[in-house]
Amino acid sequence: MTWSTGLLGFAAGLLISVATAPVGVSGAVFLLPVQISVLGVPSPAVTPTNLLYNVVAGPGALLRHHRAGTLRGPLTRLLVLGTVPGVVVGAVIRVFAVPGPSVFRLLIAVLLLPLGGWLCLRTLRRAARPAPGREPSDRAVTRLAMAVGVAGGIYGIGGGSLLGPILVGRGMPVAKVAPAALAATFVTSVVGAGTYALLSLTTTGDIAPYWSLGLACGLGGLCGGYLGARLQPRLPETALRLLLGVLALGVGGLYAVQLLR
Repeated sequence: MTWSTGLLGFAAGLLISVATAPVGVSGAVFLLPVQISVLGVPSPAVTPTNLLYNVVAGPGALLRHHRAGTLRGPLTRLLVLGTVPGVVVGAVIRVFAVPGPSVFRLLIAVLLLPLGGWLCLRTLRRAARPAPGREPSDRAVTRLAMAVGVAGGIYGIGGGSLLGPILVGRGMPVAKVAPAALAATFVTSVVGAGTYALLSLTTTGDIAPYWSLGLACGLGGLCGGYLGARLQPRLPETALRLLLGVLALGVGGLYAVQLLR
């Protein structure tokens, strides 16, 4: 890795995480196309490299949430309980089955585009006429987390970009979802990166993470995540919900454009 590549990775991780950490998204889903198209990380090594970014970047936002006392609660445990086994399954699928990226991009676009639009519209309506939402059950949260964990293990996304919009759209406040989603992303990424490292010992090909680049991106995310988490209490719930909806639209649109190319 050259110095210019390292600085570019650091800057990308910093800018992305500042914008995404307030709503519980690590930013890995946005970093993934940057690593492929700009930094030249090959597949499937881009997946564990993205997970390594989450491992390094995660403690910044988590430290801030811990100091604020927002990490405690059953939602964090439910998300971790589901995502950890899911990411192991996803890593094994990625290495041995190698599912095509087109199917994943289609699923993400179909899920997040309408979800992001619906969340933005619902937020604007709630601002005009507040109405209580019905939160999902513990079993539904755990099942959702497991499905997201599998996707994270296959494609190297943290999961917050999927968990956040769905849970907030089901009526949970962003201030409750964001720290839990970030905690689940961190734990899942540690397990996922370790799984890929072990699989690289028994399988040929670009399976191990690009350690230096992942660390450079992660250090940027570490600083940006802390700043983003610090900004969260200063932002109103309506603004956070709109930001999450816009991020969902952005991710869905990004993958839709890649699918059409």
